[in-house]
Amino acid sequence: MRRLNRKQTLKVVKELDAFPKIPESYVETTSTGGTVSIATFLLIAILVISELRYYLQTRMKYEYDVDGDVASKLHINLDMTVAMKCDWIGADVLDLAGDSMFTYRNMLNEEPVHFELSPEEEQWQQGLQSLHRVLSEEHAIQEVLFQTGFTGREYKPKRIQKNTPHDACRLHGTIVTNKVAGNFHITIGKSIPHPRGHAHLALMVDSSQYNFSHRIDHFSFGFKAPGLVSPLDGEMKVTTNGNKIYQYFLQIVPTKLNTYKAKVNTHQFSVTERERDINHSAGSHGVVGIFFKYELSSLVVSVTEVHEPFWQFLVRLCGIIGGVFATSGILNALVGVITDVICCRYKLGSYTPSKSPPPVPVQGHQLVPDMANDVLNSAPSPIPAAEPSPQMSTLSQDATQIQPNVNLLAQPQPSSSVHQQ
Repeated sequence: MRRLNRKQTLKVVKELDAFPKIPESYVETTSTGGTVSIATFLLIAILVISELRYYLQTRMKYEYDVDGDVASKLHINLDMTVAMKCDWIGADVLDLAGDSMFTYRNMLNEEPVHFELSPEEEQWQQGLQSLHRVLSEEHAIQEVLFQTGFTGREYKPKRIQKNTPHDACRLHGTIVTNKVAGNFHITIGKSIPHPRGHAHLALMVDSSQYNFSHRIDHFSFGFKAPGLVSPLDGEMKVTTNGNKIYQYFLQIVPTKLNTYKAKVNTHQFSVTERERDINHSAGSHGVVGIFFKYELSSLVVSVTEVHEPFWQFLVRLCGIIGGVFATSGILNALVGVITDVICCRYKLGSYTPSKSPPPVPVQGHQLVPDMANDVLNSAPSPIPAAEPSPQMSTLSQDATQIQPNVNLLAQPQPSSSVHQQ
């Protein structure tokens, strides 16, 4: 009983086969089909390799959320050079919480240097400026930087010390401030404490010695992260007017970076530049210097390096193989039809032209013998090695009765001239 049920089950499963096997004797191969098959296999191989390379590559996934971290500190990373002596200028930070540079004293280093660059430094600076121009036009390049971890700082050449007197001051270091909006500025004179804020002693420097030409080698917020190139890196401003103010308005966005190169919480920012001359007689008031005014966004951006899901890779792969096979089948049939139309048009359909023309009927009864022969040929022939049945004997008797009548029809009829004789 179990064996019978098993056979029935196998029979039902066999009837449900959607892939019936065709015997090789019913398959016809052609040179056109072989050519299309070779082209199909090559195309499938190329597309599969391309899809595999695309699957092995990574992409950046961006997510946005509200920044709920208000207790952490903000790191200001600075490395810039001002074309004035270190004793003549002072740097200070003033945030909305009321803290100033005196709270973060000894976080910024001052170093006397030369403002003129060496050929290697000029080449490095021009490379950064070119990179900024490309990033402003093609934002997708930022993903390549995240994947490679390129920042440009690793290729910065070393400074070459000269024997001439120093004419500039290099300010570099990291300042840790409150995570609130603030103002970092460099202006004339050292800063001193004040009950209502702070002040700069600018009386010791003559206005003719003002020169706030500057070069920014690096300026960023947060922890240093590979793949992030600051928009101010490589910035350089040169002026001959000492009474000038440079303003940079920065919009900071907290960023959580999670790539194969690094996993760090840092900040990105955008910048808007403005500069103008100070002329009190013309109504242009202000304080000469370099000012960085920054604000923080309420959103946080999460950047994660991910691969395409494996199931999507399989679906795309099946779509490529199936689509190419279906298209190649249609193309093969189309090529076959075109070939038959051009080269073998008489083989299309079931009609074939006859070799001899059909007989032409004439007067009299000359076609009657042919009709009799057709009747005889169409009569059923007896089956050998089988006993005749009553029905078959009746058919044979009818055939014998038809034969004399056919012979009579086949005899020529006498003409009217014979009767007259």
